[in-house]
Amino acid sequence: MAQSMAAASSTCHLVAVPYPGRGHVNPMMCLCRLLAAHGALVTFVVTEEWLALLRAAPAPPPPTAIRLRTIPNVIPSESGRAADFPGFLDAVFTRMGDPFERLLDELEPAPAAIVADSYLPWAVAVGNRRGIPVASLFTMSAAFFSVFYQVDRVPGLLRPQAAVPDHATGEDLLAQWIPGLTSLRSADIMPLIRMKKPSERMLEAFSWIPKAQTVLFTTFYELEPRVLDSLRSELSCPVYSVGPCIPYMLPQVNSSIPCSGNEDDYFSWLDSQMERSVLYVSLGSFLSVSKSQMEEIAMGLCASQPKFLWVARDDSLRIQQMCARSGLVVPWCDQLRVLHHPSVGGFLTHCGWNSTLEAVFAGVPMLTFPLLWDQMANSRLVVEEWKVGLSLKEKLGEDNVIGRDDIAMFVKRLMDSNGLESTEMRRRATELRMASLKAIEEGGSSCTGIISFLHGLMKCND
Repeated sequence: MAQSMAAASSTCHLVAVPYPGRGHVNPMMCLCRLLAAHGALVTFVVTEEWLALLRAAPAPPPPTAIRLRTIPNVIPSESGRAADFPGFLDAVFTRMGDPFERLLDELEPAPAAIVADSYLPWAVAVGNRRGIPVASLFTMSAAFFSVFYQVDRVPGLLRPQAAVPDHATGEDLLAQWIPGLTSLRSADIMPLIRMKKPSERMLEAFSWIPKAQTVLFTTFYELEPRVLDSLRSELSCPVYSVGPCIPYMLPQVNSSIPCSGNEDDYFSWLDSQMERSVLYVSLGSFLSVSKSQMEEIAMGLCASQPKFLWVARDDSLRIQQMCARSGLVVPWCDQLRVLHHPSVGGFLTHCGWNSTLEAVFAGVPMLTFPLLWDQMANSRLVVEEWKVGLSLKEKLGEDNVIGRDDIAMFVKRLMDSNGLESTEMRRRATELRMASLKAIEEGGSSCTGIISFLHGLMKCND
C-alpha cells in the first residue's frame, strides 16, 4: 500500500470533472478523496457556482492534495435546472468543453489522466485530442449502465416501429437480451426512453464510452458481480468498481463526534427513540413529489405506528404541521450519519443511487418510491435482486397517486420488529453492509480497484 501511494504521488496528477449535479459532484469528490489518500494529486474542476456550493456545504474541506479550480458559469444555475432540464442538458453538453480545455493549458504538472463523469462526452473528446487517458466515472448502478450501453439489443425499445416479438411486454426481463442482468425489466427504463431530449443526450454520452481508456463504477463488486463480470467481457478497456463512493471516509459518520448547530435537535431526538424504531424519509433534492402525493405520504406515516425523521427541505414547516407529533421534519440532515444511528430501522427513499448505496452501507432496509431516471431500476434491484426492501410503486393508483392506507401498511411491514418478512430483509441488509465494509478494506475489491487504476496510469505514463 505505502509503495503504491508513493509511486502515485510522484507523477500522478488527475483532473476530475463531474457532471454539474449534486448526485454526481458528491460521489466524484468522494472518489477524489480516496485517490488523494492513495497519493494522487487531483485538480477538481467545477463551475464558479458549484465552487460556492462546495464551500458552503457542511462537509470538511478537501485535503490539500485536491485543488479546486473553476470554469465560468456557462450553464443555467443549479437552482433552476429542473425547470428546463432539456435546456440544462444542452448547455452541459455544448458549453463546458471549451473552457475546460482552456483550463487544461494552465495546469501543472501535466495531467496523467482525466476522470470525467460518463455524462460529459466532450471530456473524452478533449482527452483523445490531447493524448490524455480518460477514465469515465459512472455514478449510477452498473446494471443501469449495462442496459443503456447495450440498449440497441432490446427489440423495439429505441425504435417503436420496429418488429417486436408478440410476447414482449414491459414486464419482460432484459436478461434475455443483455447478459449479466437478473431482475431489470423493460418497464424500468421505458419512462426515460420516452423523454426524447434527455434520452438522446444520454445515448450520445454512451456512444463515447468505448473511446475512454478506463471505466469506473461507484458501486462495489459484491453488490453487482454478474453485471460487472459481463461488462468486463463486453468493454475493451479496464473496468474497476471503486465504491461505494459515499462519504464514509469523513469524520461525521463517526457518531462519537459531537454535533453542532441544528444537528443537536434531530440527533437528540433520535437518541430518545428505541432501537430500529424510526423510519427515515428523504425523497431527494432534484425531482419533486406532487402536493397530493406528499399529503398522502404524510397521512400514511401518521397512520402507521413508527416514528419518523423526514427531510422535506422547502416543505418542512407545512409537513410538520400536518404530522403533529408523529415524527420530526427537518430541512436537511447528515444522511449517512442518520442512517447509521441505532434508532433508525428503515428508509423511505426515492432510490437515487447515492442514497441507495448509503442505505446499503448502513445496513438499513428500504421502502422504495422511485420517481424517474435510474430510480426505477434501483428500486427493482433493492426489492427483487438484493431483497432488502419493499416497493410502494406497486400500489400506484389510476390517479398516479399512492394512497395513505397503502403507505401505512407498507411502513408497518417494513418496520415490524418481529415479522418474518422484515427480519429476513434486515438479515440481508446486514450481509450487504458487511460486504461493503469488506470491499473498502485493504485488499478488498474496491480498494484493489483504486490501486489498480492508479498503477495502470503509471504504466501509461512511463
